[in-house]
Amino acid sequence: MNQTAPIQVRYFFDPLCGWCYGAVPALKVLQGQPDIALGLAPVGLFADEAARPMDSGMAAYAWANDQRIQALTGQVFSPAYHEQVLGDPTRLFDSGPATRALSAVQITAPGRELDTLHALQHARYVDGLATSDAAVVVALLNGLGLHAAAQALQAGEAGLLAHARERMQKARSTWQQLGLQGVPALQVQAAGGSRVVTGQVLYGAPDALLSLVRGR
Repeated sequence: MNQTAPIQVRYFFDPLCGWCYGAVPALKVLQGQPDIALGLAPVGLFADEAARPMDSGMAAYAWANDQRIQALTGQVFSPAYHEQVLGDPTRLFDSGPATRALSAVQITAPGRELDTLHALQHARYVDGLATSDAAVVVALLNGLGLHAAAQALQAGEAGLLAHARERMQKARSTWQQLGLQGVPALQVQAAGGSRVVTGQVLYGAPDALLSLVRGR
């Protein structure tokens, strides 16, 4: 019996993007489908040189946006996050450490990368942990039993740094070629060609998302 190749879905995101956190339920639906292969494509929207200071204006803008996301999706943005992350002007709004952590997991335990992303998002938005801090992210990886990834991130291994940067550059290049300007977004590659999924479908009914991904 011939088995149909799975539908390849590439997920463009940034781990510090609130709208990407809002899309977690949609990602979990896709993750559970045997005919869909989901791959992560971090575009580095807020990473490293694209990081921003967490001043009062940035914090107010982020919190207003987060309240819209919570109202639309039901995803929790806790008081701990508001006070300890947005309320700390000493930290940058920098997704570099979390993005490198995901690349470390991709190298050492690839089957756990999406779950690690969800854990990083929960740590930030619910537990109020500063996932822009490499030490916080290393501790989280160790807590998940991802010790090899934690060690690579903590050591700042040259191979990991190069891999993470190349991965972001490739993801961003494809993202731009597709004409995308924001995240989250999906690129679906199947027998019928390539198509993009964005917007409200990522926050709506699971059946509608699956129908669109499957081209039905």
